[in-house]
Amino acid sequence: MLKEEYHCQVPDTLEELLKLPGVGRKSANLIMGDVFGKPAIVTDTHCIRLTNRMGLVDGIKDPKKVEMELWKIIPPEEGSDFCHRLVYHGREVCTARTKTPYCDRCCVAEVCKKCI
Repeated sequence: MLKEEYHCQVPDTLEELLKLPGVGRKSANLIMGDVFGKPAIVTDTHCIRLTNRMGLVDGIKDPKKVEMELWKIIPPEEGSDFCHRLVYHGREVCTARTKTPYCDRCCVAEVCKKCI
């Protein structure tokens, strides 16, 4: 399909990327932000977990719904970077695999719903 319909060029719109076999919303947004430098919000497990813990979204687990809520509060040009920072923060500080996250070393603890 990429060869026939797009002449071996990766499409640069979310709609066209989603038409490619095996490309879901997360991958399409990642390509949009990292490859094309376009506004994108990548909702992976870290993003969903952290935005719920921090209170940026309230009890939403569906990736597309989290993405839509974040579009309301994150400036488009900052979406991709914001999500990459969440991944790092989720791996190093606000972890999923420990009983409690490391709130004592969290840079956003004072505004985090889980900590206050």
